[in-house]
Amino acid sequence: MPTQKINKTKEVVDKIFKDNQTVFGLKEFEEMDLEEVLTITEEEKDRFFIKDLKSGKLRLVFDQQKNLGKPEEIVRQLWLHKLNKYYLYPYDRIDTEKSIHFGREIHAKAADIVVYKKDKITPYIIIEVKSPDEKKGIEQLKSYLSAEGSEIGVWSNGKERVILYRPYPKEFQDSLSEIPKADQTIDDLFEIKKTWNSLNPKFDFIFIIKRIEELALAGSGANVFEEIFKLIYAKLYDEKLAREKRIDEEVIFRKYQDPEKTYEVVNQLFKNAAREWSDTFESSDRIKLSPARLSICVPFLESYRLFEIGTGEYEIIDSAFEYLITEVSKGTKGQYFTPRHIIKMCVKMLNPKEDEYIIDPACGSGGFLLHSMYQVWDKFLKTNEAQKGYAGKYLYGIDFDDNMRRISQALMLIAGDGKHHIFKRNSLDATDWQGRESEDTRVALKPLLSHFENPSDEKENQLTFRHLNFDILLTNPPFAGENPDSQLLRQYQLAKKDGGKLKNNVERHILFIERSLDAVRPGGRLAIVLPQGVFNNTNMEYVRDYLFDKARILAVIGLHGNTFKPHTGTKTSVLFLQKWNEREEPLKDYPIFMAVSKKAGKDNSGDYIYKKDEKGKYIHNANFRKVLDHDLNAIAEAFISFAKKQGFSFYK
Repeated sequence: MPTQKINKTKEVVDKIFKDNQTVFGLKEFEEMDLEEVLTITEEEKDRFFIKDLKSGKLRLVFDQQKNLGKPEEIVRQLWLHKLNKYYLYPYDRIDTEKSIHFGREIHAKAADIVVYKKDKITPYIIIEVKSPDEKKGIEQLKSYLSAEGSEIGVWSNGKERVILYRPYPKEFQDSLSEIPKADQTIDDLFEIKKTWNSLNPKFDFIFIIKRIEELALAGSGANVFEEIFKLIYAKLYDEKLAREKRIDEEVIFRKYQDPEKTYEVVNQLFKNAAREWSDTFESSDRIKLSPARLSICVPFLESYRLFEIGTGEYEIIDSAFEYLITEVSKGTKGQYFTPRHIIKMCVKMLNPKEDEYIIDPACGSGGFLLHSMYQVWDKFLKTNEAQKGYAGKYLYGIDFDDNMRRISQALMLIAGDGKHHIFKRNSLDATDWQGRESEDTRVALKPLLSHFENPSDEKENQLTFRHLNFDILLTNPPFAGENPDSQLLRQYQLAKKDGGKLKNNVERHILFIERSLDAVRPGGRLAIVLPQGVFNNTNMEYVRDYLFDKARILAVIGLHGNTFKPHTGTKTSVLFLQKWNEREEPLKDYPIFMAVSKKAGKDNSGDYIYKKDEKGKYIHNANFRKVLDHDLNAIAEAFISFAKKQGFSFYK
């Protein structure tokens, strides 16, 4: 009797998918016990085969000597199992590697999986499987649907899927969020209600946005950022109502059978959201996509949960916004999304407390504010009840770019409890803080105004809101551009020569240094990302003298040259300060913590670099995300030890 082969499914799957850079490679099937579903055995030395669930034949999936795996074959077998056990299609209605003929084309291509209608002849669902790192193939799937007259097509790489709907004999024109089970019709799908609790909090938002662009927005003439942003707000509002006001938590942001109804429901959700969060959109705004195009977009979002996606997980959406914002809207203004490991280092070093007011005067997507919130939650406010209201009381952000301002508001809605103090203003120009359009900003900041004994100074500050009493300021101000406007330069000491005469040009980040110091109370602390030249160029000595006079320099952290690539190769450092107290004599000689990052977490092209173990496999954290290969955590820990030895007040 032949020896029974040992099932090596887990061992082989781990080899194939971890080597392909992702533990999430089989997210589509994460609830399955792979060893129960699949059988992989070593039929030949170092050559592993999988038993086909449809035919029983053995298929090669991994050659250990060549280190060559076929992840798409595992994805196919898992789809076969899912079709049979979850969607209830019998195997006699399923075929694999079915030849697809295109007219008179001699060389036919093969579809990975075909599901037939009950007649077992008419193709109903065609599934095209890919490896987890593959993003292409949707056009190929469309051609299969056209050639076979199939109504439904599924593209899947094990992580994400796209479901195309082609009501024959029409051309492809739609998408679905799910495929029907064997005992359902396509019409039945539109009657299935979803609840907020049933929505999936795990998703690849960049993948979703790219598919929406590719399938619905290409050639539409729509402003991609605006229309996707509107959809996000409509969905956020729907989830908010589902959690707070609907007894059964039903969500209504979904595709309906009639595209006109889909548009009516989703557009009304958006208009209600615009009223609820009135500082993000105009009340007259509406979704400008046609009902047909909107019906393609909605299924890509309807099954996922945006609210409460988890501490740190908002970066999924943050990265999608960065993808959406074009170079025209940010690079030309010196704006870049600050890498999140830089932000985490700054927040960790400044150590915010639960009752401290925090501001970012160039907040961009709000990363500094959100990570400050997460650290305070983690250290001091561990319950949902305690966390409620924190963001709306202690966090403030300002940005002159309207899209950036709206992104930070959206992230605050998603990550926090919907409350925020995020405003569109020019932090540098006091004249932009006057007039009716700035009233909301002034009302919010009034409790944090500094007060002066001199009536003239007090009156001036009530007008300009220049001097504030924040406990902490964290910012990465825009570097690009100078300020030749004398009206603006006149507001700054750093824009004047020794005799008081205005300089011709001053770079914006220099003005931000002075503005930032004015925004914190005596004893307040700051972290500012600045170009390296501020610290070592001879013509910047006046700035360094100004800093020594106004604040204690706590630390200077030199960042790696790759930190802000691919946007810019500008060498930067982070400056950490603590403003002198009013009655405190500035020290002339004191130790400063200095460090230089040798590991940026990015390569020369600006792509992220992740840690690997001794076998060359990627290391993952508790959330199964790859761990970035940088040294900023170690630098932050070294600073904390230094701060405690020096007796810094914020570490007592």
